[in-house]
Amino acid sequence: MSTLGSMVADVAHEINNPVGFIAGNLAPAKEYIENLLHLIDLYQQTYPKASQEIQETIKMIDLEYVREDLPKLISSMREGTDRISNISDSLRTFSRGDTEQKVLFNIHEGINSTLLILKHRLEANKIRPAIQVVQYYEEFPLVQCFPGQLNQVFMNLLANAIDALDESNAGLSFNDIKLNSNKITIHTALTEDKNHVSIRIQDNGVGISTDVQQKMFDHLFTTKPVGKGTGLGLSIAYQIIVQKHKGSLKVNSILGKGSEFIITIPIY
Repeated sequence: MSTLGSMVADVAHEINNPVGFIAGNLAPAKEYIENLLHLIDLYQQTYPKASQEIQETIKMIDLEYVREDLPKLISSMREGTDRISNISDSLRTFSRGDTEQKVLFNIHEGINSTLLILKHRLEANKIRPAIQVVQYYEEFPLVQCFPGQLNQVFMNLLANAIDALDESNAGLSFNDIKLNSNKITIHTALTEDKNHVSIRIQDNGVGISTDVQQKMFDHLFTTKPVGKGTGLGLSIAYQIIVQKHKGSLKVNSILGKGSEFIITIPIY
């Protein structure tokens, strides 16, 4: 995992180089385009009676459409480079390599980077509307932790929440799902003793039976069919939170109503 995280961080860094080059050239490109369009305006004002060839060319290239659409094109390219840059930054945050010692880490950045990586699974598709993600973040200090491992826990819990929502949609129409929209709620806060932070990840999916809740953190236990999972996810998440961070990982769930996973870890 450490090697993979290092490789992902290196790839993200390499992506930033060409993206930065493109983004850096968009501003002057926009200025050049505006200057050229202004020059065309001056020509049309100075020589209102254009030759037949010029008139035909204006009609052929649809000058008015180009004048309207070209700035929009540059803006969309800017949005695209910003999006790639954000994904790259999120990959680097998510894949942070852990040292032998805990380091200070912004928990909210870790959650946000994980959500961005999972965005393709949250978006609407032909089967269901987009999954709504509601975030309630309270302010608290940077937390001493192993960021890479903690991000792995966020990834596992959020991916499981999406799986639970998709499972709850089975047999329902698009409109039925829309009436009771899929939702993931994330709440972070300081605990009452002010020495710990809690991260709650809740979904309104299928829920988990009492019997499964008693076994779900056991090594290799899984309810997923063959080929859909190893059963290691929650077991590893539990080890990371309890053994590595001296915290706790608990679950509250009602079958058919949804589940809530509660992470509590010390700040220092």
